[in-house]
Amino acid sequence: MSALRLPLRPYGRAHAAAPTASESAAFDRHAIDGVGVPQPVLMENAGRSAAQVLARLFPAGSVVGVVGAGNNGGDALVLLRTLAAWGRDVRAIMVADRPAPEILLHGWTVPTRTDEELGDDSERWQAELAGAAVVVDGILGTGVRGAPRERQARAIRAVNSAAAPVLAVDIPSGVNGDTGAVPGDAVHAQVTVSFGGPKLGALLHPGRARVGRLVAVEIAFPPMEAGSASAQLVTPAWAHQRLPRRGLDTHKNAVGRLVVVAGRPGMGGAAVLATRAGLRAGAGLVQVCSSPENRTVLQAAVPEAIFVDGEADGALESALAQASAVAVGPGLGTDTWAESMLQRVLAGAAAPTVVDADALNLLAEGRGGDISEIAAGRPLLLTPHPGEMSRLLDRSAEIISADRPGTVRAAARSWGCAAILKGAPSLVAGPEGPVLVDTVGSSDLATAGMGDVLTGVCGGLMAQGMGPREAAAVGLHLTGRSAVLAGRGRALTPPDVIRWLPDALTETGDGDSELGLPFVLFDQDPAR
Repeated sequence: MSALRLPLRPYGRAHAAAPTASESAAFDRHAIDGVGVPQPVLMENAGRSAAQVLARLFPAGSVVGVVGAGNNGGDALVLLRTLAAWGRDVRAIMVADRPAPEILLHGWTVPTRTDEELGDDSERWQAELAGAAVVVDGILGTGVRGAPRERQARAIRAVNSAAAPVLAVDIPSGVNGDTGAVPGDAVHAQVTVSFGGPKLGALLHPGRARVGRLVAVEIAFPPMEAGSASAQLVTPAWAHQRLPRRGLDTHKNAVGRLVVVAGRPGMGGAAVLATRAGLRAGAGLVQVCSSPENRTVLQAAVPEAIFVDGEADGALESALAQASAVAVGPGLGTDTWAESMLQRVLAGAAAPTVVDADALNLLAEGRGGDISEIAAGRPLLLTPHPGEMSRLLDRSAEIISADRPGTVRAAARSWGCAAILKGAPSLVAGPEGPVLVDTVGSSDLATAGMGDVLTGVCGGLMAQGMGPREAAAVGLHLTGRSAVLAGRGRALTPPDVIRWLPDALTETGDGDSELGLPFVLFDQDPAR
């Protein structure tokens, strides 16, 4: 299979913000009150853009909109009116006390019933939704924080019981636009059309599973000012712009020397994966320091790398003195030998360093030094999964999962270094700047050894001069995209990812969207 035959997904601009619902509301007020964009213009653009996306994805059949109060309901009404003007059969179910006649309909007739007429009779609801080719969810907007009230919850349950696909306006009703939490009933949409940018909560689980395909559209907002959004998307274009570029006249030492410190006795596999990944990511020379018992395995599996005996006097220190970057931790163990190796790395290198796996557990136990002090002496990247982050912060996994962006942001600022919080999606933070949100990872990567590959890729990128925060985000993009190109699904293995890294590295552009609409900012497939 050729990588060129697969669409590059997601589609997204190089600079794509992912504001929380609160940040989006503040920016909306800035656009109206500060810049002078009329509020009706924003609503018209939102509704018409959503209508065009609906028409592209579902070009035929009747449309039923379930309409709530406020701007979200207004956006849905503009969508229905627009489709009616284009000749589509549309109907509305009002789940709010809206004005009559509805000025947003501009005189167009949209047959309407109220939820009070349908009452609690599920058969009446289903009869009203029956025959629809699409159901539009405009019940609740991004400002909702808790569980929906019973009136809205009843409508949400009816929408979820409909046979037709659901298109949600801005965010599925019941999903928290800040955190992705689902505290009660929530719409399960096949498509969500978000305005101005995807809401951060729409990218985070459990809400992400309710969003379906996520399409963000431009609706005449002014340019988003730096700092207006606390999160940014790692799109293919963003990642490609930051890849290291080789000069035409160069050599192996000039394009990066990576030292991988990994593999206690009998754990050579982790060292193999990290070393191979570092080479595939473009490092010019890779040295792998491991237990002497792993020499045969490593030299047979990765003959391109130079083996360094971790127990030979001065060998590791000599390698570190020439290193452009260091990656430490995969398969290292947590015994006294591993502790000694980590301490030697931290004492002997000022080069940019990736700390992963067992090395993180050693740090969590206070057996490698204080993270802030380590970060003061070198560019540093930590790559914990939630369990490791829990140990590093001495904080429960439940607290971490409740606010993953806040956790990784606070940790990075407290430590003074870059950090990845692995998960769905993985998040990257540095001491400054927005949280970076990975957009290509999937559950296919939930396999032992994938973290070793990511560590090698990040180390290889840092050896070529990338900063830790950018290397982390680009490393996540490359490994996630390689998994897609491999096409193995749940049968994916770490060597598959390494095999397809060269193809991921050569991809360019904003990605692919068959919608063909110039106002689309972002187009991401449903989570899997």
